[in-house]
Amino acid sequence: MADEPEETPQLDVPVGMFEDIEDLKAQVASLTALVKTLTGGEGDEPGEASADRAEAAGGEAAESEADEEEWQYPPFILLLDPPEYDDELRALIEWVEGVLVPGYLAEPSADARWCHLWFEHPVAVARLHACWLAWQELTDPATCGYTGPSTWHRDHLDPCVRELRAPNGPFTACTKGEHQVGHRLPGRVPSAWSHEST
Repeated sequence: MADEPEETPQLDVPVGMFEDIEDLKAQVASLTALVKTLTGGEGDEPGEASADRAEAAGGEAAESEADEEEWQYPPFILLLDPPEYDDELRALIEWVEGVLVPGYLAEPSADARWCHLWFEHPVAVARLHACWLAWQELTDPATCGYTGPSTWHRDHLDPCVRELRAPNGPFTACTKGEHQVGHRLPGRVPSAWSHEST
């Protein structure tokens, strides 16, 4: 036969290589089936896509890019206008009085001031809002792993509380003369701090 080569080349192939190739073929077939299931492409060959799906994917990609451009990180609370400011402040008050005050702030003193009308101090609102945003991110194991809470305490809570309660902090005037207001710890507010059994 003229079509067959005269000599078969001798290949030194390791014995386990054929098993590896078969394993790879099985994995590729499995992944191909999974991709078809996920994309709904039952009839297409691997690597092929219908024009409709390609157009839809292009449209979805453009839509996704537009969504990403529209979506923004939470804004600085002092830059918000009503009603967004009011909504954000209400949520912040719930967190501060439900989690921060009962969990972290001891009874106020001359060396550790606190104003129960803290939300009337723009500096306190700004600092506590930043601390709260960090808390939301750093207490979720899906976004921060297991070291997030420690990072939140060290990098966010401790500096925030230190600045707010400092002798020259935003609550300084709350303990002097006519600016004095009654300092108190707010009552317990149902929150993430206390888990009530149902």
